Amino acid sequence: MDAFFASVEQRDFPEYKGKPLIVGGSPYSRGVVSTCSYEARKFGVHSAMPTSKAYRLCPQAIFVKSRFSAYKEVSNQIREIFFEYSDFVEPLSLDEAFLDVTDNKKGIESATVIAREIREKIRIKTRLTASAGVSFNKFLAKAASDYQKPDGLTVVTPERASEFISQLPIGDFFGVGKVTEKKMLSLGIKNGKGLLDLTLEEQLSLFGKQGQFFYNIVRGVDDRPVNPHRERKSIGKEITFSEDIKDIEEIKFVISELSKQVEKIVLESQTAGKSLTLKIKYFDFVQITRSVSFENPIYSEDKIYKNCISLLEKTEVGKRKIRLVGVTLSNLTGDDSDDEEFKQLTLPL
Repeated sequence: MDAFFASVEQRDFPEYKGKPLIVGGSPYSRGVVSTCSYEARKFGVHSAMPTSKAYRLCPQAIFVKSRFSAYKEVSNQIREIFFEYSDFVEPLSLDEAFLDVTDNKKGIESATVIAREIREKIRIKTRLTASAGVSFNKFLAKAASDYQKPDGLTVVTPERASEFISQLPIGDFFGVGKVTEKKMLSLGIKNGKGLLDLTLEEQLSLFGKQGQFFYNIVRGVDDRPVNPHRERKSIGKEITFSEDIKDIEEIKFVISELSKQVEKIVLESQTAGKSLTLKIKYFDFVQITRSVSFENPIYSEDKIYKNCISLLEKTEVGKRKIRLVGVTLSNLTGDDSDDEEFKQLTLPL
């Protein structure tokens, strides 16, 4: 879907149409941009940007809180359309999914025709636009879906794959996050061609186990099947310290940073969790966990952090040195929590 949250808001509130709209936290808070309209993007605003910076770039923008239940409703309508064509649907988030249409329910021989039909049905049913990528594997289909946004359709045939991958910016490669992208750019790898020039040994040396994956996908090789039963059980982040630490304030700071990272993944996965676990490994390798459950699912960094600090008080942290701390949200659900603002926060430096 194109600028999904913002597009739903502009559809439901006509006064927002044609105006720079930012969905996320308040510009006066620590929140970040969840989604912004294309009108806002012209000013340099983008997802995951601190809302305070977004306000400086575009002070005339309209800032609104997320309405998760509304987005979930539209997502369900879109899924219904997907299942008209195939049972092999692998959701990635509320507004994105892989479909394997090799043997589709309607017997249509062209995946491109199916993509056109789905996009048109989405337009009619939801009054929103979607972009689609059609190709022979997941990596290329995903990259193609982002290629001509908004309202685009990109087809990458086997004959075109090599050319398409060669010119694809390295940051658009599946599996290349901000850290890896920065490393690749520092090595002069700006696009697929730059990655293709590296041998397998060089990629393994530079990127570890990911090197094999990068080596394959830059050659158009991706054998991952569409998994209709893909379900994430938990979302967590942890860190092992280079030296055992005891300072309680330093540990609280680390928990704050981990909470931010967990929130970011939770929002990207469009889910929430009813159980929170704090993991501690002491200097002597003794490992403990402390958990708490909630009636309503949570997803904000603020609630994750505050509850982790309460759990921290049930440990010997501050009295004994620790070597590892972790934060995990589990018992995941797509249900909305009415009492919580749906927002993203910045990643730690």
